[in-house]
Amino acid sequence: MRHCKKLVALLFAILFCGSLSAGIKKINLKVLYVGGSPNVDIFTAQVDSAVVAASVKERMASFEKFLKKYFKSVTVVNAADYTPELSNDYDVTVMDGRPPMLEPEVQEMDAAGEVIAYKPAGYLPRDFDRPMLTIAEASATMGGRIGLKLDWYCLCLNADAHHIRMDHPIFQGPFPVKMTMVMKPTPEAGKSMPYLNGEWAPDSLPMWRVQKKGHGTHRGVRIGMVNRPWGFEDSPEAEVISGGVSAKVLEAVAISRHGNFFHWGFAASPDGMTEEAKNVFANAIVYIAQFAGQTPIARKYDVGIITRDYTNTYAFMASRQCYDESLEVERQFAASMEAAKKTAQEKQAKGEELNLTEQVALGFKPTPSKPYDAYLQERYPDLYVLFGTDEKGYADYFADNAPYFMPDPRRYGFIIDEDARSLGIPNNDIRLLDKAISLWEEGGKYAAKGRRLLERYTLCRFDTPAEWRAWFEANKSRLFFTESGGWYFLVNTRDKSVPGNDYSVLDTEKEDTQATKMSTLETDDRNPVRGTAYAESLPNGNRQIVLRVKIHPGYHIYSCVADSDPFVATTVEFCLPEGVKAVGEMQRPSGKIYNSAGTVVYEGEIEFRQEVSGQGAVTCAINYQCCNDQICMPPTEQVLTAD
Repeated sequence: MRHCKKLVALLFAILFCGSLSAGIKKINLKVLYVGGSPNVDIFTAQVDSAVVAASVKERMASFEKFLKKYFKSVTVVNAADYTPELSNDYDVTVMDGRPPMLEPEVQEMDAAGEVIAYKPAGYLPRDFDRPMLTIAEASATMGGRIGLKLDWYCLCLNADAHHIRMDHPIFQGPFPVKMTMVMKPTPEAGKSMPYLNGEWAPDSLPMWRVQKKGHGTHRGVRIGMVNRPWGFEDSPEAEVISGGVSAKVLEAVAISRHGNFFHWGFAASPDGMTEEAKNVFANAIVYIAQFAGQTPIARKYDVGIITRDYTNTYAFMASRQCYDESLEVERQFAASMEAAKKTAQEKQAKGEELNLTEQVALGFKPTPSKPYDAYLQERYPDLYVLFGTDEKGYADYFADNAPYFMPDPRRYGFIIDEDARSLGIPNNDIRLLDKAISLWEEGGKYAAKGRRLLERYTLCRFDTPAEWRAWFEANKSRLFFTESGGWYFLVNTRDKSVPGNDYSVLDTEKEDTQATKMSTLETDDRNPVRGTAYAESLPNGNRQIVLRVKIHPGYHIYSCVADSDPFVATTVEFCLPEGVKAVGEMQRPSGKIYNSAGTVVYEGEIEFRQEVSGQGAVTCAINYQCCNDQICMPPTEQVLTAD
């Protein structure tokens, strides 16, 4: 009887898959597939180069077979052989690799060695206007330099989609779509913070399976990427299509479009997609083909820019509820670490080898919990002076001043635009431009205020109020305000003869930056992790090599990563020259619990210590991934020398 049931299920699956395939009639589109990435996870694990090469070959073959099933003309090339000009001969380019670089990464440093301006490497010209579908992290690779909203929020997308816009064209055709929705538990990260509108997520959500396997349950499977949701749809050429299960907020964007670029955040090849997802992926290619020439208008050159969407989150973080929840997380973590420490001590007493997690637990020292006032003072040092422990004061501050907020140039946060508030007009209200022009036209002591507002919130730089008035009257019906695109009013047009959308005007203007830095360990949002290495003399004649790391408030790096999480654990290596030997084990700092899966993070200032004998310079290499509530950066490395 059991075998009969299995046979019936198998026949049903064959018939179902056949029913989806039966409706497939090849579309007359020319599709270019650009491969070069593997199916395996190479971000959180070290994989043999031969395995990676074989996986790349397998993935490219999977896509070639798949695309030729749906489209009449398909060409497959390796990313190493791609140039942007190749896309001119195709209706859609599917980008699944990293092509040759057109522009190098740019870092502008101040006198103290701090990064004050950064531009990622460029792989496409800014005016690239051919339809392109980018897969997983290829979206951030291709879009970073040219200001796409398809940014790297977190490489942590799993296998299921949720919050899907079911009426979107990619779920309607031309290839037949059947979507099996299943109620599943809300991801833990999604329940830790409210939605952007202040509401809380239910305990379960309807979900659609996109991949057969996900990183959360199958370690080593390639991980997908989500975009930041904040301000994603604040320009008319951008749309969110679906969210997905990730380690970030529920609104994190898994499928989206910005101009002529389509983001498919899930990472599986066709062999790893569900049968239902294959047709949707093919529909996405057909959908983006219609956007030839429709380049993005708003450009997100600062991936970490704050938007007004975050005001509810800030208000919640100041509440006692958030504080109490953080205390409970700390309590649970301390209990689990004490248990792990006891186990590690028992193994150590038996002479058994300890793994990394046990080594960390062995050095665990519980830290006293901060009282509510200290918690607020650390998170909101400026506002604490005003409101102390009055949580309603914080809530009212964010609610009342939201219309006049603008980005704080010193840190990730808000300041109030007193010019806009003095006029009683929100800074995203088109009436503000009209009023600012009037102030300049009237002359007198408020003319300067008018000019400040116009140059603060637009990309125009006219010399007279008459020019501003002419521009405003000609374009006011198509102006829109974008926060993710820089907190500017832009014109809903791609006509380059119309002023107002040219971001290059900013290249000639100096940024306001803090000129002085207090120490080599000064951090900010551009430099959230800073390290220094030095040696201390010990009484026995040896040296203690100290790697000191400072992590910017609100950010963290990872001590231990649970198997179900896609983050990269911090590794530290002391490279010893000839004649220098390590004495004992490296001393690691204690961490702080991040989630119930068991992932542990480092925050604040930490130190790694290694005793050595012998003389000579020791090189310290620290590899880490830095994240905060908004940003999850790619893994990086700092190499420091201790004399």
